[in-house]
Amino acid sequence: QLQLVESGGGLVQPGGSLRLSCAASGFTLDYYAIGWFRQAPGKEREGVSCISSSGGITNYADSVKGRFTISRDNAKNTAYLQMNSLKPEDTAVYYCAAVTLVQAMCIMYPRYEYDYWGQGTQVTVSS
Repeated sequence: QLQLVESGGGLVQPGGSLRLSCAASGFTLDYYAIGWFRQAPGKEREGVSCISSSGGITNYADSVKGRFTISRDNAKNTAYLQMNSLKPEDTAVYYCAAVTLVQAMCIMYPRYEYDYWGQGTQVTVSS
């Protein structure tokens, strides 16, 4: 089936690190921009980061800039989100999404009609 599957979430202490993976199944990510989003309880889903299909363009929310790094390995059909210096406010369910775009760009607007969404993976940052 055509799907995205996130993995790598878990419980970490403040200041710790996690690497999330987003693996595509049933289709290739070569022509898809990837976005990472998160949603905390009682809050709206927000964009975290995105990367263009080639990996040449990346964007980050101000809240994670300098701490998170998005990357992709098209040969492995997988995208990643390296999260360092984690804070309690990073606690949320993290989702990846994929969309075909005409231009070399990416967008981390959660209302955008992405073609595919993953099921989400829980990230909890707590002492």
